[in-house]
Amino acid sequence: MGKQIITQRRGRGTTTYRSHSHRFKTEIRYRQIHFGEKVIAGKITDLFNCPGHSAPIAKIVFTDKSEQYISAPLNVKVGSEVQSGEEAKISPGNTLPLKSIPEGTEVFNLERIPGDGGKFCRASGSAAKVVKRTVDSVTIQFPSKKEKKLHPNCRATIGLVSGGGRKEKPLYKAGKNFHRLKARGKLYPRTSGVAMNAVDHPFGSGRGRQHAKIKVVSRHAPPGKKVGKVAARRTGKRK
Repeated sequence: MGKQIITQRRGRGTTTYRSHSHRFKTEIRYRQIHFGEKVIAGKITDLFNCPGHSAPIAKIVFTDKSEQYISAPLNVKVGSEVQSGEEAKISPGNTLPLKSIPEGTEVFNLERIPGDGGKFCRASGSAAKVVKRTVDSVTIQFPSKKEKKLHPNCRATIGLVSGGGRKEKPLYKAGKNFHRLKARGKLYPRTSGVAMNAVDHPFGSGRGRQHAKIKVVSRHAPPGKKVGKVAARRTGKRK
């Protein structure tokens, strides 16, 4: 008999592949929108790390006693004053709707739809750029150079996410990477499918590291065969 491949084991939801969310300290999310509010002041009261996020988290307390947790912007400290609203200043840490942000400004933690709390550019060292503004949409350029149009009322924070040098520090031991990924519920080390036996993976067995099966599989294939390029829209080199 064969064994379950990794794709099937991950789908079972066991503790081996489950993210340890009970260790996460908080959720990054903007405060609720107060319509008609032009600007409100706040202060960063705490900076802390969370296993579920790659960047430090800043706790902001506003004058109306409401709280907000966001990825800490670069060059901020405890006690720094920030603002939120349509008429807030264009300075690091301030949160504004995209319609109020000038072109060429770097922003992070962008909302996909107004009021969802922020979905894009939240990792350490990441930032997007406002490219173009119109009445109906605002064009954003992401770090991958891909451009996307968002609603003008979507909020974003001015600046760059702190912790940008996280990937520059080398991993001297395999154990370091093991514990780093285990905190996120990721499998390490990963074994190539062609290096496995035939009972462990559809690409297993054979001479050397070749596999005779086609990598493109149907979306409706059984779980034991759903490896490689699942329901690929296109294959081959892009011209």
